[in-house]
Amino acid sequence: MNDDQRPPVPLCLREIRSFFVGGTIRTLNGLPVEQRRFAQNGPARSVDPNGDHVCGQMYVQAYLQASPTRRVPLLLWHGGGMTGANWETTPDGRPGWLAFFLRAGFDVYVSDAVERGRAGWARWPEIYAEPPLHRTLDEGWDMFRIGPREGYASTADARRAHAGQQFPIEGFDTFAAQWVPRWADHEAMTLAAYDALLHQVGPCIVLGHSQGGGFALEAARRRPRQVAAVIAVEPSGAPQTPHTDDMSALPPHLYVWGDRIVDHPIWQRYRTNVDAHAAAVRAAGARADLCDLPGEGIRGNSHFPMMDRNSDAVAALVLRWLDTIAPPTVQI
Repeated sequence: MNDDQRPPVPLCLREIRSFFVGGTIRTLNGLPVEQRRFAQNGPARSVDPNGDHVCGQMYVQAYLQASPTRRVPLLLWHGGGMTGANWETTPDGRPGWLAFFLRAGFDVYVSDAVERGRAGWARWPEIYAEPPLHRTLDEGWDMFRIGPREGYASTADARRAHAGQQFPIEGFDTFAAQWVPRWADHEAMTLAAYDALLHQVGPCIVLGHSQGGGFALEAARRRPRQVAAVIAVEPSGAPQTPHTDDMSALPPHLYVWGDRIVDHPIWQRYRTNVDAHAAAVRAAGARADLCDLPGEGIRGNSHFPMMDRNSDAVAALVLRWLDTIAPPTVQI
């Protein structure tokens, strides 16, 4: 039996716990009382929406090692229309990056951002100004660079992916089942919750994907003393400037990109913006490294490297970079 066939060493955690950070109270008045039925075969009852509502909170689940071998924890921040489920299991059933980085010795915190998953929603238009956006499978097929838009079909067998695609396309519908509604105007509210998380957890490493990658870059700018390093995996945005009051405090940055960016006009624009951010970080004297997977000879990755068939190989590249920033305290 070779190493790849051996069962993994069991994880040893001292605790799995969850908590909420951020949020505020909003009071509503003047709304009509409704008659709604909740219990199976039960009568309708009055539901009064007037009063105090909590909104803007974030859900966090902490996986804490019995004997962590890294000095600071790792925070995993998902992208737009997603939840922390992105990190747990790949669409074809393999362990996700949560397990990978736990095995690397980190305490790991996985969050559901504001208005995602277990963070919950709030009423609209009374609290959220706009209705939620719902992503179609057609859009995801194209925007996640799994295949051309015209290659999507409702029937899985009829779909056409990009040649050499690493995403497990047989699991695309399983992946789509975890997508959640999103709102387009909640950046300030979400950043406030991430600020609260960083304040509570203390010094940490932040690994963010897509929209979460943009939030991670902003977090490093806003709270450089609490972010030991930031990894932005295919970030869809970046701060206009990385400048902070103390430029010497900017942490090391790593930017990770998959394949076919040059073939997608929207992703070309996103990357141009982020590349300008990386150049500004370097100009400020901070470390800003690029992991361009095709440039490394690793081809076919979608917008979701943590879900692609070679997800462990990509995670290993990230870990090698992290080893230069926060090496393990003991060999594991």
